[in-house]
Amino acid sequence: MLDATTRSGDTATVSYRATATELLLPVCVVTATAPAPTSPLARCGRVLRSPWSRFSLLVALLAAAGASVLLFEPQKLLADGWPPHVGGLTAALVFAAAYALVTVAFVPRPLLNLAAGAVFGSAVGLGTALVGTVLGAGLAFGLGRLLGQDALRPLLRGRLLKAADGQLSRHGMRSMLAARLFPGLPFWGVNYAAAVSRMGWTSFLVATALGSIPNTAAYVVAGARASAPTSPIFLIALASIALPTVAGAVVAWRKRHHLRKP
Repeated sequence: MLDATTRSGDTATVSYRATATELLLPVCVVTATAPAPTSPLARCGRVLRSPWSRFSLLVALLAAAGASVLLFEPQKLLADGWPPHVGGLTAALVFAAAYALVTVAFVPRPLLNLAAGAVFGSAVGLGTALVGTVLGAGLAFGLGRLLGQDALRPLLRGRLLKAADGQLSRHGMRSMLAARLFPGLPFWGVNYAAAVSRMGWTSFLVATALGSIPNTAAYVVAGARASAPTSPIFLIALASIALPTVAGAVVAWRKRHHLRKP
């Protein structure tokens, strides 16, 4: 800073420079703190990553899967049989993969289990159907967790919905095991309900594998013995299908008040 003995011309010059600097400071501050303009591509990416955009993608995928099932009609497998050029382990693996995909597209598992028994017999059919069951459940759970959970969890406001979510979130293994043993609950519905909850992957997959064995085995054996409908094994398989259904309905009716508790 110049002292007071500076010439009047110099003093005027210094005063002018100081004033210009002070005028520029607010501009610099505003420029430093202003957010950078967002590109259209970045805005589009945020929209696509939003919960409802991902949920819309899930709905579109499921609708496409359902339409493809209606188009290709996998139920013809029961009438036409497995392609003759595919056999052995390859056939079992292809069937399990197809089983998993069509269960995501809402094809009823009893139909697929009957087909597994009719095509592969009791033992191989049971193993193939169980592998397909776990794969299909895991695929649906992953899709629901990735694309639907963030959008749907804020909608769990009703008392029954909160109670069901609490059971699945806090008692995942026990709740999923009971859901799989109960034959009246739709397979795909349980998968997506569990995905929206906070259930862990391990509890979901292990309970699905264990809880699906009895009902799957009954349908597979029935499919394998369908050519002899009066045989004792076929009749036992039918009883194994009917009795759990009746028992599950009775238990659900007697325990219905538990779901009403907050």
